[in-house]
Amino acid sequence: MTLRDLFLALLVVLVWGANFTVIRIGLDGVPPLLLASLRFVFALLPAIFFVKRPGIPFVSWFGYGLFVGFGQFGCLFTAMHLGMPAGVASVVLQSQAFFTMAFAAVLLGERVTARQVLGLLLSAAGLWLVGGGGSASTIPVFALLLTLAAASFWGMSNIVVRRAGATAASRGEKLDILSLVVWSSLAPPLPLFLCSLLLEGPQRVVAAVTHISPASLLAILYLAYGATLFGYGMWSRLLSRYPANRVAPLSLLVPVAGLITASLALDEVLSGRQWMGCLLVVAGLLAATVQVGARGLLTPGQKPAKK
Repeated sequence: MTLRDLFLALLVVLVWGANFTVIRIGLDGVPPLLLASLRFVFALLPAIFFVKRPGIPFVSWFGYGLFVGFGQFGCLFTAMHLGMPAGVASVVLQSQAFFTMAFAAVLLGERVTARQVLGLLLSAAGLWLVGGGGSASTIPVFALLLTLAAASFWGMSNIVVRRAGATAASRGEKLDILSLVVWSSLAPPLPLFLCSLLLEGPQRVVAAVTHISPASLLAILYLAYGATLFGYGMWSRLLSRYPANRVAPLSLLVPVAGLITASLALDEVLSGRQWMGCLLVVAGLLAATVQVGARGLLTPGQKPAKK
């Protein structure tokens, strides 16, 4: 990887890590479900007029949008509104890797290895410590459960992407991730907005839209154009230029960036037990998703390149 592309990859990691802090800032002026809806409205417009529709069935890209937008981000934004710290959310959400493994085993018949089970156990111990470890915790239980629900929806969206990628490959094509992200943004805005009206109330929705603060507006623009369009667009570009085993492991730095930015921008302070829990979660992810091969880092399902 060239120095320039390595810089761009790390920039995407930073943008995605800071994403959680920006969500927290946006939630100060906009209720969670409405904020999630606006995120996808801005990600959709005007990009959909310039990006070709993905060459996969409607049910695939629309279903992906519901899992990611309505499921993952609806749950995540609500969890953070209820008290889930931004930095901790960036770590807990990475448990999607284990939900993906579980769904792949059940739905795709993929084998679960002993190394993945070890990683799961390490991360489970870490989540237990993050949640309080048997003692009183500052993190509301429901907020933690909603964050895990968000991770499970992310895991399901990964299965949709795998199947869509296989469909595209069967036609000798490659799945365009940016196209998928843009067009799938059609799915979540309306159901999120309707749930916002129902659960957050018309008065809060109207007040938030008509009296939106500059900070909330900037947060929405960051979430839509920075974390979504720039992040996924640049990541897919890097994946098209380099083997996945050189690019994908860098995403494990996202929770590190999330913890650092939340600490600097929001003054979030974790207990020693919670820091240990975060480290165990990341260690479990490393154990389950990365191994060292003869040609460098490998992710599950990849084989070392032949000479």
